[in-house]
Amino acid sequence: MQTIAERLNSARQDVSLATASANRPPNSVKLLAVSKTKPVSDIMAAYEEGQRTFGENYIQEGVDKIQQLSALIDVEWHMIGPIQSNKTKVVAEHFDWVQSVDREKIARRLNDQRPANMAPLNVCIQVNIDDEASKSGVKPEEVDELVRFISQQDKLCLRGLMAIPKANPDSHEQAQSLSALKELFDRYHTNLTNFDTLSVGMSSDMQSAIAHGSTMVRIGTAIFGSRD
Repeated sequence: MQTIAERLNSARQDVSLATASANRPPNSVKLLAVSKTKPVSDIMAAYEEGQRTFGENYIQEGVDKIQQLSALIDVEWHMIGPIQSNKTKVVAEHFDWVQSVDREKIARRLNDQRPANMAPLNVCIQVNIDDEASKSGVKPEEVDELVRFISQQDKLCLRGLMAIPKANPDSHEQAQSLSALKELFDRYHTNLTNFDTLSVGMSSDMQSAIAHGSTMVRIGTAIFGSRD
């Protein structure tokens, strides 16, 4: 059985190969290690191999880990799961990034509840690129309004877009969705200073996502093994 260190290094190699294959500059795609349901000891194993960015889907579980690992001051914590409005305060007080902002109410509460002594909270707008009823996210045509609102908040820093494309064996249809997402991203990337992140791609669709401009892939099982 492979260790976390071995699987992490394998995942990094896969990202590097996909980046090179897409004729993109080395290190232009960041690897976010998704550590949901995994113990703190697994995160430490990845940390010891140089991993510094971790993603959590469940708020309380993520907060517990952040508190247990508070001595690791160089770790960047990303909330990538859905957020209910009654949970925004604890998210605003603990996380460095929120990738799953999908409505104005959540953005307003995160801004208002971000402590004054902390740096602005980095946020991505979650886009439901394939209009799936089972997934969160705004429709592409609704992104404009949310971009304008977030850009006016003083404790939020709008960093980009996040999406979870349909698990689709049809490569042509998947490519169309990813192209549409990249086009949407480029529209804001050219005009907004800090808009530099397109978070899309997981183990199953990472290569295609990188070929279509992803700057951050979210990898969990391939690093930490199957979830309980």
